[in-house]
Amino acid sequence: MFLNTLTPKFYVALTGTSSLISGLILIFEWWYFRKYGTSFIEQVSVSHLRPLLGGVDSSSPSNSNTSNGDADSNRQSVSECKVWRNPLNLFRGAEYNRYTWVTGREPLTYYDMNLSAQDHQTFFTCDSDHLRPADAIMQKAWRERNPQARISAAHEALELEDCATAYILLAEEEATTIMEAERLFKQALKAGEGCYRRSQQLQHHGTQYEAQHRRDTNVLVYIKRRLAMCSRKLGRTREAVKMMRDLMKEFPLLSMFNIHENLLESLLELQNYADVQAVLAKYDDISLPKSATICYTAALLKARAVSDKFSPEAASRRGLSTAEMNAVEAIHRAVEFNPHVPK
Repeated sequence: MFLNTLTPKFYVALTGTSSLISGLILIFEWWYFRKYGTSFIEQVSVSHLRPLLGGVDSSSPSNSNTSNGDADSNRQSVSECKVWRNPLNLFRGAEYNRYTWVTGREPLTYYDMNLSAQDHQTFFTCDSDHLRPADAIMQKAWRERNPQARISAAHEALELEDCATAYILLAEEEATTIMEAERLFKQALKAGEGCYRRSQQLQHHGTQYEAQHRRDTNVLVYIKRRLAMCSRKLGRTREAVKMMRDLMKEFPLLSMFNIHENLLESLLELQNYADVQAVLAKYDDISLPKSATICYTAALLKARAVSDKFSPEAASRRGLSTAEMNAVEAIHRAVEFNPHVPK
């Protein structure tokens, strides 16, 4: 009876009001995306609504700090991550800044900076930072958005003691060359190894010490991985491969840094395709999250196996062989996963 009493004016008013609200939301979304490089609705739904509805929060420390966790649970939680980390990321000071100097444009969006800030706070801070003055300063530094303020805080922390995370920040953001970054990472390694040994002895004395040891482990692995990347960028590729292999043997469960993808990059540079295939056989697994590195490398190897004898004319007459079909499917998978990789 209520629906029968509604007049056409009501429907006109309802349509007009909903159109006005939709238009305002569209304008706000466009403005927010232009300013911050991400969708406001998507950010709110992923960060706030999804955890309430039972989803996995991709930025929560429980997903990231898996150094002493179970491998299967780590795989399950990692596969839920909406935006997968880029393990081949460049050095912000020595490489990203070059683009800014040449073009006058910022290569990193607000969304990129926000993701890396979340990673920094997850990997390099813990609840017991207030016990060490330098770590307390660095905890604030990782949350600071102004680059100069972060760098100043890192120098302030180094005045108090040899702080590994302070060296990391300076190597990532203040160093203007890879050689300078490597020098700072070597200083960070010396400080990080000392903290790791001390926290390793106390890790079973309570949850606070376990969290501190987990943080020190993350710091040590990050430093060693970055040193290996410096070696590769400075032409010492074989040395970089050895460092990465040793690191993967020493910390087999710490897969959040995806060191195997840096290893693939180095092995491809050396053209060690047999070793590349061995790494792919281990990590191109259906239970592990995919990445552009995995997909494109798998496509490359399958294409190399058939490209020497491939003839378009012969293929059009007899059709594609099984190996050629596998190569085509691998290329399609790679492009579908990430179409933005240069052809």
